[in-house]
Amino acid sequence: MEISLDKRAVRQIRLSAQDAIEEGDTETLREDILEAFTEEQVEEIERRLDSGDFYEFLTEMLDEWSGDDVDELLELMDAQLGDIGVDMKFDKKGARVADDEDDDEDADADDADFDDDDDDDDDADDDDEEEEEDTDDV
Repeated sequence: MEISLDKRAVRQIRLSAQDAIEEGDTETLREDILEAFTEEQVEEIERRLDSGDFYEFLTEMLDEWSGDDVDELLELMDAQLGDIGVDMKFDKKGARVADDEDDDEDADADDADFDDDDDDDDDADDDDEEEEEDTDDV
């Protein structure tokens, strides 16, 4: 079985893992990882687990995690799921790159808004020039 996590899900896991590193609490991280998977994916994973409990699987995985490296967590998740025949597809660095790209897109959007404002000012200047021309005729 192959499971692909989208960039949003990977980003959420990364953010949650970073919070877990800082706060030393993995409860929210476990919930966020669980939410990254669809209900159908969770059911398929549970069919493959001896215990049949994905939540317990995540608890054991997080117990194995050193708790100080986000990439290590993603690698551990990939390895643990691989052991039960689930092939994870996600770019371990992709979410970080996507964040940078999103920031660039936001900056471009801000620039576009700024440019639009400039265009409005130019239009107002054009109106002023037309009014000046009208007064010259009088």
